[in-house]
Amino acid sequence: MAVTPNFYHSPRGTKYWIPNVPTPLKPATGMVFGRWEDAVTLYQDYAQRAGFDIRLSTVARYKGVITHRYIVCSRFGNPNSNTGDSMDVTPASSKQRNSSFKVTDCQACIKLKPVKGTEGYSIYKFIEPHNHGLVDVDNMDLTRGRRQLTFTEQEFIHKAQTSGFGATVSHRMQDSLKGGEHLVRGTKTDHKNFARDIREFIGERDAQMVIDKLNGNMLHLENFYFNHTVVNGELRSLFWVDDICKCNYNAFGDVVAFDATYDTNKFNMIFVPFTGVDNHQKCVTFGAGLLYNETIESFTWLLDSFLKAHVKHPRIVLTDQDAAMKQAVSSVFTESTHRLCMWHVTKKLPAKVCGDKLENTDLRSRIHKLVWNVFIKPSTFESRWKDLMDEFDLGDNNWLNDMFEIRDQWVPAYFRDLPMCCLMKTTSRCESSNSLFKVYSSSGNTLVQFMLCYENTLNAQRFEHRRLQYETTTTSPKMLTSLPIERHASYIYTHNLFKEVQKEIHKGLYSCGLDRVETVDGCRISFVNHHDKSKGLVGEFKVTFTLNDGTIECSCRGFTRIGYLCRHIFCVFRNMNIDVIPDQYVASHWRHDVLPPKIFSIDARYSGGRDEKTIKRQEATTLFNECADRVRGDLENLIDFVEDMRMLKEKIYQAIPEKPAYNSKAVVISDLTGYSEPESVTATAPKGIRNKGCGTSRRLIGPGEKAVERSQKPKRLCRTCFTYTTHDSRNCKAKDPKGKKKAKKSSNSKGKGAQDDA
Repeated sequence: MAVTPNFYHSPRGTKYWIPNVPTPLKPATGMVFGRWEDAVTLYQDYAQRAGFDIRLSTVARYKGVITHRYIVCSRFGNPNSNTGDSMDVTPASSKQRNSSFKVTDCQACIKLKPVKGTEGYSIYKFIEPHNHGLVDVDNMDLTRGRRQLTFTEQEFIHKAQTSGFGATVSHRMQDSLKGGEHLVRGTKTDHKNFARDIREFIGERDAQMVIDKLNGNMLHLENFYFNHTVVNGELRSLFWVDDICKCNYNAFGDVVAFDATYDTNKFNMIFVPFTGVDNHQKCVTFGAGLLYNETIESFTWLLDSFLKAHVKHPRIVLTDQDAAMKQAVSSVFTESTHRLCMWHVTKKLPAKVCGDKLENTDLRSRIHKLVWNVFIKPSTFESRWKDLMDEFDLGDNNWLNDMFEIRDQWVPAYFRDLPMCCLMKTTSRCESSNSLFKVYSSSGNTLVQFMLCYENTLNAQRFEHRRLQYETTTTSPKMLTSLPIERHASYIYTHNLFKEVQKEIHKGLYSCGLDRVETVDGCRISFVNHHDKSKGLVGEFKVTFTLNDGTIECSCRGFTRIGYLCRHIFCVFRNMNIDVIPDQYVASHWRHDVLPPKIFSIDARYSGGRDEKTIKRQEATTLFNECADRVRGDLENLIDFVEDMRMLKEKIYQAIPEKPAYNSKAVVISDLTGYSEPESVTATAPKGIRNKGCGTSRRLIGPGEKAVERSQKPKRLCRTCFTYTTHDSRNCKAKDPKGKKKAKKSSNSKGKGAQDDA
């Protein structure tokens, strides 16, 4: 409840205000305090009730010994007396800032002196009146003292920032969580200032702090790998991998895709994460790097570092058509097959092929149907491609010819013999991972902040994997058939992968049937007809079962392509009364238990809080919240609970009376970020990076996108070529320019002759 102060006039007409506070709560001359902090606490509590703020002032010393100390009203002092003539034109640097001031030379204070022979102090003077109006108690949350951010608020701002939320949003979230701005310490400006303080703490030591941190991780964390290069004192490249990434790569590193992404840090360093697919069919990160540029040398260094960390080569490496990446992959991953992203190839089709042929024929759909076909052989692809080019007279199209020359690098038919060749055919997984990283990070982040955002992203990715793993181990999926082999599949695969296998088992039961069975040279050859509800007979597939060693193979090559058996083999298994999937046809990639249990432990998480102090603080917060939740509906118990908390606070404040050194700004920021101040700086962040991801905010539109935009425009009939298209007879390519010119000249001549006759 607000308390109105007593307002008076002095004999000379000066206004002054005396706080309306009960006498027992006021300071008084002669009061003795055992410690200086007790005096500060008393005057601070009095000020909060009275409606003003305080600050520590003069400390008088004589021969190094304190003789007097003052605690004054925050409005003590005189404003800056420097005034300027409004008619005087001065340089911009010397102009006075146009802002208000708070000081009014208020004399309200308490003056203390030491008690001889002790550490205590006594009040020898108390000045109560103020020469300014007092703040209403309901608005005391706006005073400077109440706006000071506690560690909890600072931690919240920092955590929000590393999760992709700015200071303004974090303040709004606090307002919503606590039930009003009056319960939130600090204004939006205070939150912004603390975010600024974090950046200033990092400053020019950004790169050095990251290097020191990663070097420390390599020394103290199991299987952590880190590599970097520094040129002329500037950080040029980084690569790091933790133990969880290594475990994931050992299990799921059959196919690796990587792509460069931009706008993740203020220095424009290029972020390159390595991405794969885990046993739940989700994206998984195998490591990441930061590069100065996109040259062959940079990518070669990055891939060399990747290989040093993981040792073994991936089977397939998937990238876009970047020339530097292509050279680096071929020189480093000598045991791997390099594959180009199909989407990056096919998206250029509208820009490289005449629009009329694409829009007015079925060329586009037929090309897509051909190049995305995973069942045909290379010879079949080549013959069909030739027929397609001849039919549409595209034999002289340079781009199509170039793509045909490198067909073995992007067409699925040429990868059909490689295990897991259809796990990834495009870099869409990279785009998905890059998008997730950008949710947490932003282009204004320092390298330290970027690394914290990266850790948050990995935490989110690994939590999703842990959640899916928990569902797999604690729940049972619904069966669609009564076949024992379906139940067996549910025991060995993750739920997400089991749904795919279940679909194949179901289709093998209801959509496939044996046409005939032959035995040739110790092999049982089954011919399976595959039917579809809408298309009828889709095709005939040959399943070969070797009787000696129990190997089985289908002509669709489903197990080779995706790592689990196809519907045609399940149809044969049903006919042969095979109730379990043979171990040799259970790819370890898809097993639910392929990863070691250690990767799910709390210690393996970036947010695990490895130090004992953090763990205990989190436990204390949890206990308080649990108790508050338990008594939230019982007013009597709530009152007792608040009183107990108040007594506990007084006990703690008496035990720790002054602000500890670990609450200083530098220590707080170091604790929050986990990055300490370096002893010396030998590497700085790079400056002046100019790559294709940099530039103005105006995005360059490529020919492919322009072609798509043109295709979306309404069509009209051209009177020259008589087709519905985006041009008309004036700019139709089928019109002869010379004939047009002659016709125009003839028309003009005719008009001139008629004029002469007239």
